[in-house]
Amino acid sequence: MVHLAVHDAVVAIEGGSRPFAAKIVAAPRADVRAAVATAAYLTARPRIAPANLAAFDQAYAAYFGNLPADVSVVDGVQVGQQAAAAMLALRANDGFATVVPYECSAVPPPIGEFTPDAGCPTAPGAAQPVDAKVGGIAPFTLRDAAMFRPDGPAALESKAYARDFAETHDMGGAASTLRTPEQTDIAWFWAENPYVHWNRNLMALARAKGLSVKRTARLFAMVHTAASDAIIAGFEAKYHYRAWRPRTAIPQADQDGNPDTDADASWRPLISVNHPEYPSGHGFWSTAVIGSVAAFFGTVRVDWTLTTSKAAVPALVTTERTYRNLIELLGQIGNARIWGGLHWRHALRDGALIGGRVAAHVQWQHFQPTR
Repeated sequence: MVHLAVHDAVVAIEGGSRPFAAKIVAAPRADVRAAVATAAYLTARPRIAPANLAAFDQAYAAYFGNLPADVSVVDGVQVGQQAAAAMLALRANDGFATVVPYECSAVPPPIGEFTPDAGCPTAPGAAQPVDAKVGGIAPFTLRDAAMFRPDGPAALESKAYARDFAETHDMGGAASTLRTPEQTDIAWFWAENPYVHWNRNLMALARAKGLSVKRTARLFAMVHTAASDAIIAGFEAKYHYRAWRPRTAIPQADQDGNPDTDADASWRPLISVNHPEYPSGHGFWSTAVIGSVAAFFGTVRVDWTLTTSKAAVPALVTTERTYRNLIELLGQIGNARIWGGLHWRHALRDGALIGGRVAAHVQWQHFQPTR
């Protein structure tokens, strides 16, 4: 929402592409900095935690302290106000505030079904599975959240499942002797909160490429719109299929009906998260981000130096990695989720299909450059 409002504010002043939520008529010489800051501030503020509002308000005021006190800034603020109002009106009843408690289909969950961290039923006060509501949020560009729903996880008794099982068992366990130190570090590199990680690194990319305000606004709108719809579509699929994670599947493999999988009661993943396994979150999320970056630059050959916060991921050794090719980058992310013990390979492939399809949909239907 923030980046779409910013996009519309920038388009009103500088052009570049069609607006998303509303066409705004800007006064001549309206200050684009004031427009961007105001659009972002007013769009975000209703969803800022109360404890953070004072600091948020102070940051906005401090930013304006560095702008000239003239009519161009006043005009820019008006553009930002209109962009934010249009976006908030568009998303007023989008389902974001809906509370969706998770309930297992049975207690204990049947073989193959996701088990939350706190078990079933989840004890009062314990952490609920993450983002159970997200699949019910109204998409930004898709006709419905299930538009790109994949076919589902591999059958437990299948050869494909057994192959995936063996790979994740061998390479993703906390005590794996086959995973190299470098592979472990790569798994941790991709363990940071993806919103924080991708926002930081998209801003770094825009700076490194010297993008103008107009091009930056278009890039961020493309990427975040595709990512948001991919997340909505991906979590709709996650909670539709409710597939169990390796952390449950590997210790209980003697009950999966597959003669080629062996239970390992002591197996634990290197990294754990609290939502269903299929399809992979990084599969649909990161593919939507990277697909949109490739569409924006018109090539997969993009030099990109990414960083991860060691404060957020204390086990991390290498905090900065440089990639020369977006395909290489996407492949490493997929491997990282196997090396972290989070996924089967099948979930990564089907997650990537969602992200790729959403990115292409957004690319062709929205944000096309204009003269």
